Amino acid sequence: MTIETTVVNMAKAARAAAAKMAGCGSIRKNAALIAMADKIESEASTIKEANQMDLDRAKEMSLSPAMIDRLAVSDATIQSMAKGLREVAGLNDPVGTFGNTWRRPNGLEVTKMRIPIGVIGIIYESRPNVTIDAAGLCLKAGNAVILRGGSEALNSNQTLSRMIGQVLGESGLPETAVQIVPVRDREAVNILLNQEEFIDLIIPRGGEGLIRFVVSHSTIPVLKHYKGVCHVYVDEDADPDMAEEICFNAKVQRPGVCNAMETLLVHRSVAQTFLPKIAKRLVRSGVEIRGCPETCNILQEAKPAVEADWPEEYLDLVLAVRVVEDMDQAVFHISTYGSKHTEAIVTRDYKRAKRFVREVDSSVVLVNASTRFNDGGELGLGAEIGISTSKLHAFGPMGVEELTTTKFVVFGDGQIRT
Repeated sequence: MTIETTVVNMAKAARAAAAKMAGCGSIRKNAALIAMADKIESEASTIKEANQMDLDRAKEMSLSPAMIDRLAVSDATIQSMAKGLREVAGLNDPVGTFGNTWRRPNGLEVTKMRIPIGVIGIIYESRPNVTIDAAGLCLKAGNAVILRGGSEALNSNQTLSRMIGQVLGESGLPETAVQIVPVRDREAVNILLNQEEFIDLIIPRGGEGLIRFVVSHSTIPVLKHYKGVCHVYVDEDADPDMAEEICFNAKVQRPGVCNAMETLLVHRSVAQTFLPKIAKRLVRSGVEIRGCPETCNILQEAKPAVEADWPEEYLDLVLAVRVVEDMDQAVFHISTYGSKHTEAIVTRDYKRAKRFVREVDSSVVLVNASTRFNDGGELGLGAEIGISTSKLHAFGPMGVEELTTTKFVVFGDGQIRT
């Protein structure tokens, strides 16, 4: 069978499975998710054997240590995957719920009901745990999903997919509600991205290069974020100790993720006292500071920033720092160089905090908290499928509810239009 035939058949099967999943009740979905968690734990050795095949191949291909680390599945990884499935099972099911209802003058009652999106295609890199997170969330929301993980994780992903399929079949659900594209050839991605007849939404997870490739080649709507250029603005009325802790956490706790701070903006009136204190702690932790001219005058350890530093997502222990005249300049900087991902303000002034929240156009805006909280789990959504910065139809971390849409439902008692 050709790659095209394989992918098209998968898309058709997913469409049929989605129709069955849409009518599946919460009790059955939740039972299947819990059974999947049990299956993963009971067959941990099988998963690790498949993963070792991927790791051996990755080493032969001389993949980077960071890539190999993301690819590895440990006992802790398996426990985390199982825990995630159980947490998703415990979430409220949005499917079939109704929103506000209003009555028209002719007596019609109008409301909206939440329904599954249908068939979702997810294209991602490396981490096999994404296979479980994505499958669990999509199933909970009543969708079918086609997963295309990185070629380096094919053995791990196929093993996980086979286990999911077995549980779905035993639960009386369509086994093709979760499918893994079974080939490494990149042509499979191109074919998948052109199945608009059967697939309703594409979600890419990975680096900016992957996401731009998907957007430029897809005939299906894409939910995306290109990068996370996240800012923390330290206001003139900020608590300096709080600001220090927030900025340090936002940059250093895990610098290689999309919700890490990449640019620090500091109000001029506090820059002379705040910057030396935070810089000492950052530099001690290995952070390279690239600053505006005023920052460099204050900090001898800072290197001069260039224009390319302000929109840069470093994903590393590198931080751009700018001293700003006021909040207007901070908001302007964010609107000019930000990526609509995550921004934070540290301030004790309630009015300025409210204004920052209102004027900054990003998927998550925080007051007196680290940017690292832009995460589905941290915000109480359970697992997340990704973070959308594209606004349509979701903006921010995508949990179960964001994997559904709505339709209008109208209740009448014989009305006809005149």
